[in-house]
Amino acid sequence: MNAMASFKIVTGRSNPELANKIAAYLDVELSQVAIRNFSDGELWVKYEENIRGVDLFIVQSTHAPSDNLMELLILIDAARRASAHRITAVIPYFGYARQDRKDQPRVSITAKLVANLITQAGADRVITMDLHAPQLQGFFDIPMDHLYASTVLLKRLMDLGHDNVAVAAPDVGGVKTARAYAKRLGADLLLVDKRRPAPNVAEILNIIGDPKGKTIYLVDDLADTAGTLVNCAEALTAAGAEQIYAACTHPVFSGDALSRIDSSVISTMFVSDSIPLTHAVDKIKVETVAKIFAEAIIRTHNSRSISSLFEIPH
Repeated sequence: MNAMASFKIVTGRSNPELANKIAAYLDVELSQVAIRNFSDGELWVKYEENIRGVDLFIVQSTHAPSDNLMELLILIDAARRASAHRITAVIPYFGYARQDRKDQPRVSITAKLVANLITQAGADRVITMDLHAPQLQGFFDIPMDHLYASTVLLKRLMDLGHDNVAVAAPDVGGVKTARAYAKRLGADLLLVDKRRPAPNVAEILNIIGDPKGKTIYLVDDLADTAGTLVNCAEALTAAGAEQIYAACTHPVFSGDALSRIDSSVISTMFVSDSIPLTHAVDKIKVETVAKIFAEAIIRTHNSRSISSLFEIPH
């Protein structure tokens, strides 16, 4: 244990279930923090115990609504003003990651803005998982550790025990992850080529590779409306695929996503608990990534390498 400071874990309100699992794995209690909203919606935070000189880890995903991001910033600011020794923002799901470039005139690079906000609030380090674009690590001027859920999700796919398997990427951006899964599974690699005529609208154009007679594992970093995922599954089935399974790290699941998946040709979908589900769906199986985050926290505190945690298995 670091002689300079003890460590404590606190959680915001975005994902207390995951934070409790992380604490349980490390055999520690979550530190107490009071968080409430005033009648006008403003957030108020107070640490209920002394954190002066403490190595503090704040667990908070930043999925919608934006209150989750604001809550993280206020938790960081309050910890800095309470003289925490080091503040690490543990962000299982990093929101706004898809706005990572100027892909049209007069738009914000919001991922960079959020990185700046977290840094300026007083975070000394960030631990996150499966960024939509890994190069977002360069948006931070503080150390960042980028973890992967693949060790958990891959195991579930391997446990299915299917033969004649192919791994499909739903778009070009997911090819690297799909290739790593395919290599580990000894499976073929397919690419579903799509264009997006409007935000949250996907149009399937072409399948690169032959899915006929195969069991397909569709893998991606997140599912938002699930339109892309379901359209890909339907296109692969129409092209002769036998069964479709899916795996994604972040179950954003906005709008009608849950019902869309439930009524789709997808047999089972595996997701992590980086974002809590609003309600259970039989087809969706949640796998916890608490152990990965817990190991990252304790190794960070003890100044040990965590490289084995953020390498995608090959």
